[in-house]
Amino acid sequence: MQSTFRYLLNRSFVSFTKCKLLPMSAEKKMNNRKVIGTHDGKFHCDEVLACAMLKLLPQYADALVKRTRNATILDTCDIVVDVGGVFDPSVHRYDHHQRSFQESFSTLKPDFPWVTRLSSAGLVYVHFGQEIISQVLNMPVDSKLVQETYKRVYEGFIEEIDGIDNGISTHDGEGRYKITTNLSSRVGNLNPKWNQPETEEDVTTKFNQGMELVKEEFLDKINYFGKCWWPARELVVKSIEDRFSVDESGQIIEFNNGGCPWKEHFFQLEKKMGLDVGDKKILYSIYPDSNGSWRIQGVPVSSHSFELRKALPDQWRGLRDKELDQMSGIDGCVFIHASGFIGGHSTRAGALEMGRKALAIN
Repeated sequence: MQSTFRYLLNRSFVSFTKCKLLPMSAEKKMNNRKVIGTHDGKFHCDEVLACAMLKLLPQYADALVKRTRNATILDTCDIVVDVGGVFDPSVHRYDHHQRSFQESFSTLKPDFPWVTRLSSAGLVYVHFGQEIISQVLNMPVDSKLVQETYKRVYEGFIEEIDGIDNGISTHDGEGRYKITTNLSSRVGNLNPKWNQPETEEDVTTKFNQGMELVKEEFLDKINYFGKCWWPARELVVKSIEDRFSVDESGQIIEFNNGGCPWKEHFFQLEKKMGLDVGDKKILYSIYPDSNGSWRIQGVPVSSHSFELRKALPDQWRGLRDKELDQMSGIDGCVFIHASGFIGGHSTRAGALEMGRKALAIN
């Protein structure tokens, strides 16, 4: 009995020892899962996002994320991001910390304009972004939808992560206020605090939470640009083409859907159609709001500008209801914003009349 017990005990000890010392390459072979390598310790938004993006691809969907700085272990990984001092896509090494690294989107893809130095998130996006978007939108990778979404997601999401991780400010000098609620800050806040005890298990749990957080925002951006922003283009084309049926001046356009994200499309199409020059530029848009009334909005000088080509009349600004009716000579007015960029009327005809009168007032 005693010898049998000793035999079983020795056998268990040998098995436990073998399991504990099993090399990583052998572990991979046993479970047949790919391994994404990144650094351990404090984590940042760029490598968290890089790992989350990779796991959206079929080839890495079930991958393990190994957090280490051990070069021997990193060499066994299928892909390594944000650690290791090597940028070499041919062997799937995507670090950006080495002194010689100065890559941007435009240096790796010369047809694109963005010059912000890439982080590991940007590197993964440059090399895998089109494939990821193709998977998410279920469209061919060479389709115009995928290609346009690829551009917009970098410009409207990934570039911010690259800039923050590399310490690149959005402006010269000290800003008027701090922004502390961006995605990079929220991921950073998941790290254990300096005066709190931490275990590797705690940090891994927080890292995984970070991956879920960034994945949700990344997918939201893809779905917005691919399923909302891009389909709006056809609506904007039609609105521009039909502008003379709205008003004979051609300077008022109408959108049948008030939520249509029209501005970027508008300026691109206006330039493409040769309508961005001369004194007959489009100055106002009208559209229904969610309450069944109508809005009139001044066209800005560019898609991201608060400056308008022609604001609504100064004497109308800040007025509401009857007071605005009397000042404008149009019954049924709702309001004009104090800055003159937008106003409201209870009917389409009234909003259009506001636009016509505004055109006539210098």
